[in-house]
Order: sequence, then structure tokens, then C-alpha cells
Amino acid sequence: MSKVSVIGAGNVGATVANVLAHKDVVKEVVLLDIKGDVARGKALDSWQQAPIDYYSTRLVGTENYADTANSDIVVITAGVPRRPGMSRDDLITTNAKIVVSVTKSILEHSDNPIIIVVSNPLDVMTYAASKASGLGAEKVFGMAGILDTARYRAFLATALDVSPKDIQAVLMGGHGDTMVPLPRYTTVAGIPVTEMIDSDSLDAIISRTKTGGGELVKLMGTSAWYAPGAAAAQMVESIVRDENRIFPVCAQLTGQYGLDDLYLGVPVQLGKNGIGKVLELKLNKEETELLNTSASHVKSVIDKFDSMGLV
Repeated sequence: MSKVSVIGAGNVGATVANVLAHKDVVKEVVLLDIKGDVARGKALDSWQQAPIDYYSTRLVGTENYADTANSDIVVITAGVPRRPGMSRDDLITTNAKIVVSVTKSILEHSDNPIIIVVSNPLDVMTYAASKASGLGAEKVFGMAGILDTARYRAFLATALDVSPKDIQAVLMGGHGDTMVPLPRYTTVAGIPVTEMIDSDSLDAIISRTKTGGGELVKLMGTSAWYAPGAAAAQMVESIVRDENRIFPVCAQLTGQYGLDDLYLGVPVQLGKNGIGKVLELKLNKEETELLNTSASHVKSVIDKFDSMGLV
């Protein structure tokens, strides 16, 4: 794979392009935005960084979808970001139209690309891209779980005063307040996290993780971009290198966990063909109830999208 296109040259999209260029795993990254000069400027700035940070990935900025032709992977970050007081679901009307339009424009120039959705509300926008593209479930999925688990792991690293490198975690469900962190599957250098932190402190970290995006919106007046951009770039790297890494991503469920025709955060194997398989964890009763609650919320927003009649 040699070409990746990033749609949307805002904070998140520009970060995806820059982090991906630093990984030096693809030949070209195209950064597209309706504000073509902004895309060209950010791409040029990142390309001028290449001699300093030693990478060879070319970066091109454009407003023309023809420049994305023959993309192997497309990352969709286009859409309006959250503002203070807004939930992710508040963005659905505006961003649904953008994501559907972007997806159709991509497919006019690239056959069978892998599409990674980052736009919010994430689960529903991934569903929208899937419907608009008609591509298989293994080809269209969303970035959310990597970001959510990164926040969870970062908070744990702070509380435990350990390196975040040693913390492994799984998180499921929708990208929002109903997400489902799983302490049973959280370890620190292989040690169950429950042996290293008291339950009240762990519960507080889980609660903070669920509202982690909102915390940043309150602080900055807009959505986060460094961690989301890096998370999407990490997914691209696993695909390009065919690493088959296990990541929590927003994927289509076709009966797994007793859920069907729904996009929701679950652990998957990610390689050269996209999603190799969805992993089914053995959830206990409490975890299953939390996942079903999250699924019901996501389904209600999907129903709202379906009622818009965009695809």
C-alpha cells in the first residue's frame, strides 16, 4: 500500500497526516479540504519537516478529489468539531451530510479502499459511510476505541505513577458517555489492575474516561486532536504493515455479542485487508448489560440518521 488520503485538514486531519508521515510507512499522504490553501499549507509545512525528522513520505494538499485517486486507505475526519455544551450526538445532522458526500466523492476516484471514520458522532458516522459506500464490513470502520483506551491508560499511568507503555486495556461500546471500560481485561505489565489500585479510584478513572472528550472540549473550546490523530495513524500503520494488531474499533456487528446491523466498539484484528475478524470476549452479566445499554443508545442515533434519508 502506498497512498493514504485524509479528508479534512482541520486539527485532527492535519495531525493524522503528520503522525503518519513520521511513521514513514506509505509513499504519499494526500490531505484534502474544501479550504484547499489550508490543506496545501499544512501539507507543505509537514513536508518541510521531513528533512528535520527524517522521513520520506510525501505530503500533498488539495481540494480536488481527483488527487485522491487510487487511494489504498482513506481517513475521514471532515465535519464540525464539538463546542462547549455540545454532545457528540448534537453533530449528527451537519456531519452526516458531510460524511455521506465525502464517502461518495472518494469512491468516484478509488476502487475498494479501506475507509477509517473519525468524524463524530463516531459510531453513527461509520454506519453512514458504510451505507454510502456499499463496501464490505471489513473495509469500513471507525476510530474510537484506541483513543478511549489511550485516555483510560493515560489516567491509570498518572494514578499509578507508571509508564503508559506497560498498561494494556480493552474498552467496548459507543464512543461517548455509554462506553464500557473493562477492568477485568486491564493489566499493568501483565498484573491485573485491580491488584494495583483500589476500586473507588478505579471507578473514578473509568468515569473520567467516559467524559474524557468533553473534559478537553471544556478546556480548549473545541475537540481534541493530538491523541485522536495519532490513534487513526496507528490504525493505518497496522493495516499497511499487515501487523494484525488487536485494537478496539467501531465495527459492524452481525450477531456478535447478540447484536446485529449495528456499528459499535469491539476488539478486532486489523491487517492488510482491514478487519480480519471481530473478537468475542466472554463478558459477565454486568458487562453485557452495560454493552447492551450502550448499543441501545447508538441504535437510537442510527435510527435518527436513517430517518434523514441521505442514503
